[in-house]
Amino acid sequence: MADFKTIDDLDMDGKVVLTRVDVNVPVEDGRVTDATRIEKIVPTIKAIQARGGIPVLLAHFDRPKGKRVDAMSLKQIVPALEAALGQPVVFADDCIGGPAKRVVAGLKPGDVALLENTRFHEGEEKNDPTFAASIAALGGVYINDAFSAAHRAHGSTEGLARLLPSGAGRLMEAELKALDAALGTPQRPVMAVVGGAKVSTKLDLLMNLVDRVDHLVIGGGMANTFLVAKGIEVGKSLAERDMADTARQILEKADQGGCVIHLPLDIVVAREFRAGAESQVLPADQCPADAMILDAGPATVDALHDAMAGCKTLIWNGPLGAFEIEPFDRATNAAARAAAGLTRDGKLISVAGGGDTVAALNKAGVAGDFTFISTAGGAFLEWMEGKELPGVAALKDARHH
Repeated sequence: MADFKTIDDLDMDGKVVLTRVDVNVPVEDGRVTDATRIEKIVPTIKAIQARGGIPVLLAHFDRPKGKRVDAMSLKQIVPALEAALGQPVVFADDCIGGPAKRVVAGLKPGDVALLENTRFHEGEEKNDPTFAASIAALGGVYINDAFSAAHRAHGSTEGLARLLPSGAGRLMEAELKALDAALGTPQRPVMAVVGGAKVSTKLDLLMNLVDRVDHLVIGGGMANTFLVAKGIEVGKSLAERDMADTARQILEKADQGGCVIHLPLDIVVAREFRAGAESQVLPADQCPADAMILDAGPATVDALHDAMAGCKTLIWNGPLGAFEIEPFDRATNAAARAAAGLTRDGKLISVAGGGDTVAALNKAGVAGDFTFISTAGGAFLEWMEGKELPGVAALKDARHH
């Protein structure tokens, strides 16, 4: 797995280190409301400084589509960045050209600079070689610490890695090691929990996992589509009936490959989708015609706990029910607590990722107990689908030049 360099492998003494970070944080009225992503890049910045490098941060913010949009300027995050680092940060009004060159020329060891939103230039999302070369001209080393942007081949993620000595930052390094431990060379048996509304959005994911894991738990609206595929009526539940054939193919593929698929044994149904709606627990094949399935029932959770206890590795993406509304968050919360307990006892390596998943684990109060939680939505999913991520591939290729 160590087929990429890290901060420790590169000579950066006295050099400007162009550092790609993810600081796409929520901002209201020009103030950062949640600085978690900013705090997470601090170890990388400090490590570069400790090796004598001068970190110059590159980042995108929102989707300005190649134009300058004041509301999407990274200048707004400077106070939060300074607070996290405990030192002043020099801001450059552009990421290339005169403004960037002047700021970089004035830096000395110990300083940190932040360059303006890379997406203010069309060349970023087009991965234009001229744009990448204009950024590369500013520094001597490139560090990518933005796993969350690694699934896109952009100028500041993929293009730059091909032009300078390159390596992974602390966050990227931790992410890649955790992911390798979960799917690359995992301790078996491996269980994957995949939840969410639609099979259609997670088709590649399910097809890849069936070949790679020993247990596949399907939850959320997706489970209803699988029940339909097995000839079970699901009333007014969310289900993609046109995906039933595909669901059957996945079941057959699992059968042939020795992957055990876990579908709900019992269900929680209600007539309306709202908090505190009257609900009942029924066997999975007995959903009334006028009701909808909104969660998995307690027998399902018990069976999952048993299966989980027999596994060594868990990968989790997506909730088991309509977790944003009580009481339909029970199965997700209970399964999350079971995984957290096994992880605390040293019996399970647990890796979770994706926006909904992180929200659900936070809600269950167990996020801190998982071995690793990836905040990267799209990149985490594409990794689970078995796709090569351009930003990571470029770092691996960089090893050889």
